[in-house]
Amino acid sequence: QVQLVESGGGLVQAGGSLRLSCAASGSIFSIPNMGWYRQAPGKQRELVAAITSGGTTTYQDSVKGRFTISRDDAKNTGYLQMNSLKPEDTAVYYCSATVVVSQKFSLYEYDYWGQGTQVTVSS
Repeated sequence: QVQLVESGGGLVQAGGSLRLSCAASGSIFSIPNMGWYRQAPGKQRELVAAITSGGTTTYQDSVKGRFTISRDDAKNTGYLQMNSLKPEDTAVYYCSATVVVSQKFSLYEYDYWGQGTQVTVSS
């Protein structure tokens, strides 16, 4: 079984910064893709940023130039550096990963989600 554990959320003033971490643990062979999503009250969950194992990144237009996604494969950990935060960035942020696991001499690919971490930006 694989678990994703997020950390780093909190309360920050507008213009401030936060760094989210997502640590994956379990029988991990590889992590082809990692991503960060967010869900604000009354809104649908949306993709914020994603990164492949090759380092290709994708960002939602509203966070381009302010957020940076990265990963440390040696630690099976992903990061989301969030700068110049705005009140509209307030949401629960979720880590998601496509993980290849080793089970009984075979490899299988599954999608996992973290439990979410609250980010609140005050004006």
